[in-house]
Amino acid sequence: MKYKGVIFDLDGTLLDTLEDLAVAANTTLASFGFPEHPVDDYRYFVGEGLKTLMRRIIPDSAINDKQLENYIKKFNEVYKQCWNVNTAPYPGVPEMIAALSHAGMKLAVLSNKPHAFTMICVETFFPDHPFLYIYGQQDGIAPKPDPAGALELAAKMRLVTGDLLYIGDTATDMQTGKRAGMKTIGVEWGFRDRAELEKNEAWNIAATPAEIVSYAF
Repeated sequence: MKYKGVIFDLDGTLLDTLEDLAVAANTTLASFGFPEHPVDDYRYFVGEGLKTLMRRIIPDSAINDKQLENYIKKFNEVYKQCWNVNTAPYPGVPEMIAALSHAGMKLAVLSNKPHAFTMICVETFFPDHPFLYIYGQQDGIAPKPDPAGALELAAKMRLVTGDLLYIGDTATDMQTGKRAGMKTIGVEWGFRDRAELEKNEAWNIAATPAEIVSYAF
């Protein structure tokens, strides 16, 4: 076995959450009288945390710190009602997780999604999951691409970073893994394209979840 552990991104890597995120964001925009965005545009809006998402979708003239908190509060209220309407694991992902776990790999999740939503998504769609740790965005840990969360997970998993794979679908993920000293695998089925993963020096790029299992051994 080449590696001893894997850290996964969540949205766009394990779960297809795009439509539910877009609906929640567009509903938030409409409630404040702002124009909505096409669902596909959210492939590039999401991935760097909720504050960044709000700053990307709301007109610059309507953003200040106080207003930003109101937008975030509204998004959270809406997303609580629709987070599981269209969200589902990507085909082959549950089997991939099971194969890695059965082989003795230590597994964890690191997401820029708010921690509460990260937890409920994992526990709902992977009810018998083998993840040792699940980290969403939370106070005290800088969001990706800062490597702090990945490094803390490595320490808790009692693994050196060279023994870990970091798997995600965006430039943010590739940068996170690289900065943490981990081999990165980009996934082609996620929110972004292969060119972005190559530009950000993915160690390998997987077309299917089954390929990730082959890279790990």
